Amino acid sequence: MCGIVGAASANDSIPFLLAGLATLEYRGYDSAGLALLPNEGVNGLQRARSKGRVAELASKVAQAGMSGNVGIAHTRWATHGVPAEHNAHPHISGGLAVVHNGIIENYEALREKLQGFGYVFTSDTDTETIAHLIQACFKGHIGEPAENLLSAVQCAVAHLKGAFALAVISEEEPECLVVAREGSPLMLGIADDGHYAASDASALLSVTKRMMYLENGDIARLTPESISLIDRLGQPTQRNVITSSLNANAVELGDYSHYMQKEIFEQPQALSNTLEMISGAGQLQAGIFGAEAADIFAQIDSVLIIACGTSSYAGMTAKYWIEQVAGITCNVEIASEYRYRQSVPNPNQLVVVISQSGETADTLAALHHAKALGHHHTLAICNVPESAIVRETVLRFITRAGPEIGVASTKAFTTQLSVLFLLTLLLAKANQRLDASTEKAYLDELRHLPIAVGKVLALEPSIKAWAGYFADKQHALFLGRGRHYPIALEGALKLKEISYIHAEAYPAGELKHGPLALVDSEMPVVVVAPNDETLEKLKANMQEVSARGGVLYVFADSGSTVTSSENVHVLQMPDPTGFKDGGFKTDDFKSTVFKSTDLKNNGLLSPVLHVVALQLLAYHVALVKGTDVDKPRNLAKSVTVE
Repeated sequence: MCGIVGAASANDSIPFLLAGLATLEYRGYDSAGLALLPNEGVNGLQRARSKGRVAELASKVAQAGMSGNVGIAHTRWATHGVPAEHNAHPHISGGLAVVHNGIIENYEALREKLQGFGYVFTSDTDTETIAHLIQACFKGHIGEPAENLLSAVQCAVAHLKGAFALAVISEEEPECLVVAREGSPLMLGIADDGHYAASDASALLSVTKRMMYLENGDIARLTPESISLIDRLGQPTQRNVITSSLNANAVELGDYSHYMQKEIFEQPQALSNTLEMISGAGQLQAGIFGAEAADIFAQIDSVLIIACGTSSYAGMTAKYWIEQVAGITCNVEIASEYRYRQSVPNPNQLVVVISQSGETADTLAALHHAKALGHHHTLAICNVPESAIVRETVLRFITRAGPEIGVASTKAFTTQLSVLFLLTLLLAKANQRLDASTEKAYLDELRHLPIAVGKVLALEPSIKAWAGYFADKQHALFLGRGRHYPIALEGALKLKEISYIHAEAYPAGELKHGPLALVDSEMPVVVVAPNDETLEKLKANMQEVSARGGVLYVFADSGSTVTSSENVHVLQMPDPTGFKDGGFKTDDFKSTVFKSTDLKNNGLLSPVLHVVALQLLAYHVALVKGTDVDKPRNLAKSVTVE
């Protein structure tokens, strides 16, 4: 993986290809490249590749004076072979070039077979195998010689095992681009001057908002004038053309220094947008999750949440909510582990899959596994309405966080939490555990949430002042209890992702069972300290740290009676009651429903507030350390391979 763009245009495709790659930079990558078919007067396939950023590739392309109406381009995140120019895409076999997202599981056997035919490999990648395999189908080394590029690709993909999105061009047919999808996202763009392809809708916005999402098994032939599409059986087919709701301005940085900073500060609006359907509502309707939701919620006896990374921490937080409020058993599974163990299927269980992109390979595979076991009550919480996970579940809720560009998730996480709380309330209603007055009180707290998050954002100067203490540290420990333990996990993940400080999180009560051995003056200990039923126990845990020379950085609720001392730094979270000058005002939001000025928000929804403070801490520590905040090393935004 990581990003694909392709063009069959009536005009020079270079501007689109480079702009598309630049748009996809946020996904994380280590090298980039492109290939073009010759225009009149130019001999042979043209290719440029570079290790590093798209800007370096653009410089090479300009120096070479490259141009061409049909082309493909790629940003690579290394899976097979080190980050290096010889491993960068596109890969070539004769006059044919391929870019590929995904992983080919049987590439070693295919490579050996192709070497027996005389094909010479110059990279360490699985992708080069695809290029030679398509060429072998073209030449008749495998089966009968293919009639055209489409049939050659069709022949080749029949021999591939794994996940892939492909874009292929060939000197044999210089007017066309062929693409194929199996398990990795790929969509087409339909414009007045031609047809385009990309692995992310944002890369198409510079030329069109009219898009066609390919299904698994689809192969398409694109020319400037037409699209021909076949399914996995080789039969002609059609896919719906939609008009994307994405706005090109939404993926621009604006006045912010980094996308992560922008997205942290977009959280009040993202929450407001996501919760817009409860505007003025005195009670919730199950239909916000789909037409069948009410019937399904009445049937289920337990919940299984499946997710990866940050989304799994949202699920862990929801477990506390669902079991406390709805009285329903809830389990949370790491998607990458779920299908590799023996589990006990329960047809009356609601399976909830959570993914920002909706294309996370491990989560999608886990969903398929759950369905194969007989789980038929499925629900997706996702930020991308056209994604694979959304299309493959019975129920769904689309968060309205807007495009999230920074690799470290922020607004996607908090909007996921808000939706999971809505789900909790509806499950409680279905289980006869939520009376009308309590439901209204919870809805009022949800309506107040964007303003409450705005108050937390106003703490940025104080949090920024803490960042310098972390800059020269190698390790950090995060502590939380109860529903704030997953928030401690998320805080540790954010710090390690973008500052490269090794950070771990523990339930605070586990300190004396091992982690306390690590505590010294060089390991800062970050504590999430809400003013709830666990506070006194948490204060005792902090004493254990202080007694051993540890330095504490405590995010404490107003009124929590946690006080500062020589090695205890306390930052008080905003008073959740009332509206104070300097915070966000209700007219900062498109909706006028978030008017509450007298509701407490430090109860069950406290995790949403505390995680925003931890996001700001990680961001400012990374700034002090000078790391690449939006594109941390070795990471990709959308993990579309296992």
